Amino acid sequence: MIKSPQRKLTPARLAWIILSAAAIVASWWGVTRLEGDLTSRRFKRDEVPLIFLAPKDARALPGVIVAHGFSGSKQLMLGYGYTLSHAGYAVMLLDFAGHGANEQPMDTQGDALQRNLDVAYEALTEMPQVDPSRIALLGHSMGSGAVMRAGIEQPDRYRAVVAVSPTGADVTETLPANLLLQAGSLEGGFVDNALELLEEAGGASDDFGSGSSRAFEEVNGVEHITILFSPRSQDLAIQWFNQAFGLDNAIGYRDPRMAWYALHVVGWLSLILALKPLAPSTAESGAGKSTRRQWLGLLLGPFVAAGLLALASQWIDLSGFLGILVGGALAIWMVVMGGLWLGIGYRPQRPRPRNLLWGACLFALLWLALGALAQFTWLQWLLTPARLLIWPLLALAALPWKLAAGYAQHRGSFWRRAGWWLGQSLLVVGGLLLAAFFVPGMGFLILIAPVLPLVLAAEGIAGSSFDDPWAYGLGSALFFGWLIAALFPLV
Repeated sequence: MIKSPQRKLTPARLAWIILSAAAIVASWWGVTRLEGDLTSRRFKRDEVPLIFLAPKDARALPGVIVAHGFSGSKQLMLGYGYTLSHAGYAVMLLDFAGHGANEQPMDTQGDALQRNLDVAYEALTEMPQVDPSRIALLGHSMGSGAVMRAGIEQPDRYRAVVAVSPTGADVTETLPANLLLQAGSLEGGFVDNALELLEEAGGASDDFGSGSSRAFEEVNGVEHITILFSPRSQDLAIQWFNQAFGLDNAIGYRDPRMAWYALHVVGWLSLILALKPLAPSTAESGAGKSTRRQWLGLLLGPFVAAGLLALASQWIDLSGFLGILVGGALAIWMVVMGGLWLGIGYRPQRPRPRNLLWGACLFALLWLALGALAQFTWLQWLLTPARLLIWPLLALAALPWKLAAGYAQHRGSFWRRAGWWLGQSLLVVGGLLLAAFFVPGMGFLILIAPVLPLVLAAEGIAGSSFDDPWAYGLGSALFFGWLIAALFPLV
């Protein structure tokens, strides 16, 4: 027999609520202080969203344009922005077309990236804090190719280039000027590519005076995403720019934004659990037990969905489906995967208005817990109008999957919920990796699939306080759809 939760506000529960709220407040306090000793501006120029950072009351500073990679944003590159600006550089971060808050569609064939860099260059060199004769570039992944190309085609503008997790460019022994290549030890393909680029650029050299200095640095213990948060990567970039500009600027600032973000997430999830007695709980058929049919649906769904997506891609170009790269094809995968799991394993009851209300509450809490502070730390969380139009379609695509997950965990013990989380994590990630290998344009999923178990864990923890399958399904589908809409580029 399952006992009803205690609804009394005991002193222990009150203390729990207060500590959780304190963690949330502390995280916001910590993030808002990050730019306290910097000059900071957020603005748009020619439809390109920009962030400018520089030491306060400084003049004639060398400047650095920081460019993100595919599915990235200016927020994701703030680690380099903060460390460089604290080291005495003026920094301009931008959102490329189709990314972040930039509503211009991504042009995969044209020169949109170079045009966006030109806008950032003009904005940076017009700042009163900046010496326009001393400008450098730093880019990650897709952005690395863009900054190397800019350094090759406009050598009169840029005196140094740092390419993190580099892609490709027609490098020579002198162009771009003073080239540093970085890659993480856990991203072997990018390490190999960096070494090939170094060879094409004439090999290692420390001739900064002529602009032909070249080097490769392997950053231990990181891969394609975590290298962006690596203090070692940030320090190497500062050292390289110091040498290129003949400076001895200080190194040692450590970017704490992701620690504050983690505290924010933990604080919110803890608060949701502390308020659990106030949330709804229903009892639906099949509660409290797992069956072979339920596990069979989860086992088949991810891989059948990957296979059907691979077959469909042979006849249909899915790259820009729903107007969003990767995310549109991912929506098809979610519909098939979730539909199979739900159809084989469960018989959903019709939702009632209260289910929908509590689902909206769960979405709001997830939105605040995982997204609100992300806007200021690593992700453009606030959707632009074009992305808002796509969001309901992505949420609808995720609904069968999330509803099945809600039924799987309904009335479950901690260990039963943990088992379903582990099963989802392994099988869903496996299905996504299969799609990444066999569906054109889906390869980027390889880089982000390892993060998915963390998202599922957060949804599961929050959803355990809303022990209602429809509330869980609707709330987490709305949240997951929002996440996809925020992450992938518009086309």
